[in-house]
Amino acid sequence: MNKQYCKVGSTTPLGSGSKTINFLEYQYQNFIEKASNLNNTDTRLGEFFNSKAQKIKKDLEKLIQ
Repeated sequence: MNKQYCKVGSTTPLGSGSKTINFLEYQYQNFIEKASNLNNTDTRLGEFFNSKAQKIKKDLEKLIQ
């Protein structure tokens, strides 16, 4: 029997090219939109999306520099 490796929770490192920056900008805008839509109904989930957006923003700033 061959060994099988599970990919759940595995991460793929991001590069530093323009595709990566575009992908992170898309994710940032997506999380900001979700956070603003949920702030009135579910504040904890909105805060979660906002914190994810802030982490992505920091990563974007590092890539752009």
